[in-house]
Amino acid sequence: MNMGKGAGMGDRVQGKVVFITGGSDGIGKATAIRLAREGAHVVVCARRAEKLAETRSAIEAFGGAVETRVLDVGDTDAYAAAIADVAARHGRLDGLINNAMSVRYTSILDTTLEDWRQDFLVNADAVFVGTREALRVMYRQRSGSIVNISSLNGIRAMSGMSSYSASKAALIQLSAVAAIEAAPYGVRVNVVAPGQVATPAVEHFAQVEPARAAQSTAVIPMQRSGRPEELASTLLFLISDESTYITGACLPVDGGKAIQLYIPS
Repeated sequence: MNMGKGAGMGDRVQGKVVFITGGSDGIGKATAIRLAREGAHVVVCARRAEKLAETRSAIEAFGGAVETRVLDVGDTDAYAAAIADVAARHGRLDGLINNAMSVRYTSILDTTLEDWRQDFLVNADAVFVGTREALRVMYRQRSGSIVNISSLNGIRAMSGMSSYSASKAALIQLSAVAAIEAAPYGVRVNVVAPGQVATPAVEHFAQVEPARAAQSTAVIPMQRSGRPEELASTLLFLISDESTYITGACLPVDGGKAIQLYIPS
């Protein structure tokens, strides 16, 4: 329950109900906290109950409005039911952020069909189901904003990431079609494509592979990783009414990496 505004709280998404997947850490957690600080009622799901509880506690600490659900979006029937339940209980759904993802780093020769399908299940199938179910609600209320999280790897190829890159590219095209279909109903669909972001997984990589991590950072024009909070600011903007004439966009948030003509391997 929202107990009122705390220090540093705003009202850019005041009263909006926003569903966020993959909210147990990294970009999802930072976004849930940021939206709650700006007045949204956030519904956050993830697979790990203990990490999800940390997100909830962080939001409740400043009086933010939050619900948490232990949910694997790969169970697409359960995911669809969760969106319908949230919309029914609150009488609306103003925002959906599809942030949960699956990633593996293997060559094509070492990628099994099962591996390929798992990345597509989470990164494309679940996004399709979530987008479809949110659109059912948003069409009726004739408003809403969906933001699907792709990746720089969905725009540019990288060795060893065939299933991840292909599924994230599919997500971009799905979102573009959804944006066209949803526009007459006053509903917007956009994509954010993060580059290297200092999530727990990236920070762990930097600890175990410092040389490779340094090389990866060196080819970013801004010479650093992004912060989850920087992605959260972008997502806040796209969910808010400050971006009401933006739909069908695919926005790289990558420190300039996508615009380079050549990236050394």
